[in-house]
Amino acid sequence: MTDGTTDLQALAAEAYIYGYPMVLNLDEVDRVSRTGMGTLSPAPFNEFSHASRLAGPDDTFVSVNNDTVYSLAQLDLSGGAQLLTVPDTDGRYYVLQFVDAWTNNFAYVGRRATGTGAASFLLTPPGWDEEVPLGATRIAVPTEVATIVGRWACSGPDDLAAVQALQEDTLLEPYWTASGESHGLPTHTYIPDGEPELLFYEKLRARMAAFPPAPADLAYQQRFAPLGLLDAQSPYASPEPDLANALRAGFAAGKEKVESASTQGDIPEQNGWKLTYHAFDYNADHFEVGTHKGPQWIYTDRELGRMVRATSARTALWGNHGYEAAYAMAWNDGDGQPLEGGQSYTLRFEKPPPVDAFWSITMYDLPDYYLVDNPVARYSIGDRTPGLSYDDDGSLTLRLQPQRPADDKTAANWLPTPSGNFRPILRMYTPHAAVFDGTYEVPPIRRRQAE
Repeated sequence: MTDGTTDLQALAAEAYIYGYPMVLNLDEVDRVSRTGMGTLSPAPFNEFSHASRLAGPDDTFVSVNNDTVYSLAQLDLSGGAQLLTVPDTDGRYYVLQFVDAWTNNFAYVGRRATGTGAASFLLTPPGWDEEVPLGATRIAVPTEVATIVGRWACSGPDDLAAVQALQEDTLLEPYWTASGESHGLPTHTYIPDGEPELLFYEKLRARMAAFPPAPADLAYQQRFAPLGLLDAQSPYASPEPDLANALRAGFAAGKEKVESASTQGDIPEQNGWKLTYHAFDYNADHFEVGTHKGPQWIYTDRELGRMVRATSARTALWGNHGYEAAYAMAWNDGDGQPLEGGQSYTLRFEKPPPVDAFWSITMYDLPDYYLVDNPVARYSIGDRTPGLSYDDDGSLTLRLQPQRPADDKTAANWLPTPSGNFRPILRMYTPHAAVFDGTYEVPPIRRRQAE
């Protein structure tokens, strides 16, 4: 292999890390808008799809939560602005999270960010310079295509009707100046079957052109010109052999780096948990309604931010900033051993996580991070779970294992585990400062000895 090809391979690996979040994100945008996802029906751009229940194993989306009922809208503002209206939720927790094409969380609407009263918001495309209608708040969307991820607190089946009424009153409609002629996602050149690596770079090329990032990243993109990523026409249908080989090798190397960083990267740990409280702080450019601009919530090191963005897309696509919902993830127990489905574990909370809303533990399989079917259809457990059994001192001991515990008291605190290795997530919705300053510690997961 020549030095030039080696350099191209390293550049291709760098481009993979940079482009993976957007390629994955827009693939999911395309998938859910065309075919839906579990209880979320397919919906065209600029229309909400509202789930009718909490997510389950058929909702095949990375780290989907089982705490809230989802509402999802894929925005296409190439035809003009959209007016969003939200109802009065009478104090109920909800959040509408806004994610641009590059996976930046750039705005929030909901109880923490804007309160629970009825309100309207004008969602405007890049370059928009018209008047905002009276009573509406403008949200400038950085890319023409973006996503609204809505989450509605739901206490169980008996609460679904109330949630569905709120969903029906959450609406998107074209602003009166909109033309209605939208572009959607860009088309890309056909790549022969068996060439997923070349298809990845072709998608990246087409989408980089369609959805320019912030100026700092736009300048950074210039380094990828030797890979053909800045070409107006695709070079990947019939690429030069050296380029094709470099792209294939760079794809593999970049993917391996993302996988390794997702589980072994420089992420703060506490009692075996990876504290991903700042996993979505890579947005350094776009701050709209409901976001925090303080330095503790922004990665100023853009190279680090690009890797964090890639690992966050891999493990928790469309996750919130920590100040909306803080996430802790565990691949290992408190002794550093991998979590295995054939074992039995305990998780003892001497004090509950300090939150303004609620908290939960959700169980996922590996390597996909999907919910896993189990006989009792319990995929998460937390402070809203009916019938939890607390100890006399007020502590709460959860049981993580594949089989139902023998006694009913222990079974009330049971979260089923899958047969293979697994990864739980602790979610803390609107957490207190104690979560971030270390005053509160997440307890370790302990393996139980065979009885």
